Amino acid sequence: MLGDGLARRGIQLIYGGGRVGLMGIAADAALAAGGQVVGIIPEHIQAAEIEHTGLTELHVVDSMHTRKRMMVDRADAFVVLPGGLGTLDEAFEILTWKQLGLHDKPVVIADVDGYWRPLLGLIDHTVAQGFTQPAHRALYTVVDDVDDVFAALAYEPEPALKIPTQKL
Repeated sequence: MLGDGLARRGIQLIYGGGRVGLMGIAADAALAAGGQVVGIIPEHIQAAEIEHTGLTELHVVDSMHTRKRMMVDRADAFVVLPGGLGTLDEAFEILTWKQLGLHDKPVVIADVDGYWRPLLGLIDHTVAQGFTQPAHRALYTVVDDVDDVFAALAYEPEPALKIPTQKL
């Protein structure tokens, strides 16, 4: 759904370069629909032979840090699909960078079938305990369905936090 929708809208997909998981499925769907797909994969993951070999571009980089930086530099927005620890790592890093004013790009959390409800509850808990500012909830948009991602990306509100943006 996401990959096909991106391709139909002429939006390039930039992701971690694997052929497995939801992002591998999204990459395949985007390619099948004639879309452009860029993968950025660290050498140590490529060595496990899970890279997607049919992408428009595949960049092999030296580390996860380089991968994340390159993805942030090339992306115009971020979509968080259901996933595991790697997804959590990347989601929190991109939210933290936005909180710090290192980027001001849309972040959309696709809470398909309530998958991210516990995470969103945890964020609410950090707000309630005073460790997170309530305004930081505006760092991201939550949608219930992948089809709603596109409307959320089209809507770009004024930055909630008035922190000067600086280059990463």
